[in-house]
Amino acid sequence: MENLLKKIDHNNIPHHVAIIMDGNGRWAEKKGKLRTFGHEKAIQSVRETINGCKELRIPYMTLYVFSYENWNRPKKEIDDLMRLFHTNLKIHLKEIHEKDVKIITIGEIERFSEIIQKELFFFMKKTKHNTSGTLILALSYSARREILRATKNIAKKICDGLFSLRDIDDSIFQDHLYTKDLPDVDLIIRTSGEQRISNFLLWQSAYAELYFTNILWPDFRKKDFFEAIINYQKRKRRFGNVE
Repeated sequence: MENLLKKIDHNNIPHHVAIIMDGNGRWAEKKGKLRTFGHEKAIQSVRETINGCKELRIPYMTLYVFSYENWNRPKKEIDDLMRLFHTNLKIHLKEIHEKDVKIITIGEIERFSEIIQKELFFFMKKTKHNTSGTLILALSYSARREILRATKNIAKKICDGLFSLRDIDDSIFQDHLYTKDLPDVDLIIRTSGEQRISNFLLWQSAYAELYFTNILWPDFRKKDFFEAIINYQKRKRRFGNVE
């Protein structure tokens, strides 16, 4: 771990890292367990990644916890996930608060049970003055639906006379996204070997670097996170410009 830290350029740290935490079910199936077992074991990976962010002083990290499309999974798996989420929510959000990390959510959290929503709102309020970093939980999230929602809201404001069509630019559109107060994503990490972004932060990741690893999420550790950062630092980011 120390050798990895020495390889990291602390003057070239990404401002916002987003992670697609993939492979929980496959990890469990490989061990002859139910898919829920993989979700249970995934929390250690979350802890280590948050610790890695704190250690490197990365200000923002977004975790793709539950996509809007995940509601289409078998009912039993969703029920098990919701029970697991409810059982562990208070414990893990309390741990995050103790690390002085601010918690916010993006997505259609109104689809979750009232008790889960209350816990989320409680910890968002409790952590709003924390300053050691911001953890964004993408819950019931779909980038397409987010963009469609922003478009409808802007269209309504044009109809109501609050904007003219000429007013609409990148800045106005950004202000109508869930992430209006957040910086764009610098690095997206996806575990499990899949190489796609699965309807995740499409607008915000326009110039993000992509890092794919074959490691299944429950096996992902802080050293793996550091390796992703080292890989990111080898990239030449041009943002559409020439060298």
